[in-house]
Amino acid sequence: MNDHSLDGAARSAILLMSLGEQTAAEVMKYMEPREVQKIGEAMSTLHNVPREKVERALEAFLESVGEQTDFGIGNDEYLRSVLVRALGEDKASGILDRISSGQGSHGLDQLKWMDGRAIAEIVRFEHPQIIALVLSYLDPDQAAEVLQLLPEKLRSDVIMRVATLDTVHPRAIKELDQVLEKQFSGNTSIKTAKVGGLKSAAEILNYLDSSIEEAVIGQISETDEELAHNIEDLMFVFDNLADLDDRSMQALLREVSSETLVVALKGADEKMREKVFSNISKRAAEMLRDDLETKGPVRLSEVEAAQKEILGVARRMADAGEITLGGKGGDEFL
Repeated sequence: MNDHSLDGAARSAILLMSLGEQTAAEVMKYMEPREVQKIGEAMSTLHNVPREKVERALEAFLESVGEQTDFGIGNDEYLRSVLVRALGEDKASGILDRISSGQGSHGLDQLKWMDGRAIAEIVRFEHPQIIALVLSYLDPDQAAEVLQLLPEKLRSDVIMRVATLDTVHPRAIKELDQVLEKQFSGNTSIKTAKVGGLKSAAEILNYLDSSIEEAVIGQISETDEELAHNIEDLMFVFDNLADLDDRSMQALLREVSSETLVVALKGADEKMREKVFSNISKRAAEMLRDDLETKGPVRLSEVEAAQKEILGVARRMADAGEITLGGKGGDEFL
């Protein structure tokens, strides 16, 4: 197991700070809003970093780069051609604009750069259907942050609407943009959009605190038991990580700090623990077992927070194609 004193965000922060402001800014233009936020938070907490840790972070980067091919480097025209052929001129242009500017073309994309509390303040007095549309467009962890800040009586209603969303008429999207004080400027090429659904609802609930998650599912069950059951079937929990293939587990463990891992495993079943032990070196496994034995009692809330943090890393890596998730939701979850 690699050095876990620095997680992926901290290593990225060290690398970017080593590159200088101008180069770091160029790199960050290609990142998603939540990635920028996470790395920015890591940067703000880095103080007096020992040379040894800087060298390890740079070595890890060079090792990663060494495993890559040179496919795609400098091929801007190739990228444009492929996107246009696959998505059409309008959608391709939107994606390329976002890559080059870090900004979306309308209000929905702008929301991804906002703090969850600010988004909650914008939508809290809107119709639940509008809130459901907003959450469906956000990343699951950001959507969960917003949902948690909404009045309790709204949460189950909103999640039910997310779960039953499928395609959205352009009029609904225009109405949403009006709420966000953004317009499509008479664009008549807008098609129906695929948003929401059971998977989206399950992903949002996965990021909620367990007590809130259970309350929302319970309220949904009272209204529509089958819908609640279908959402639960797609939810992915920490112990499901035991179903990862060995290569995926090893890649995941490289991105998780040892402290977070110890706390998370305090609440894991034996299958999950053995999966971890079997994917690290014998010496590292012995040290981890010792840490688990000597670690005193840990609050349930701390265990759940650590497990959700690791699940968040796993989902990001799965979205990037770096690992393959298995488990409760199976292939349907991805």
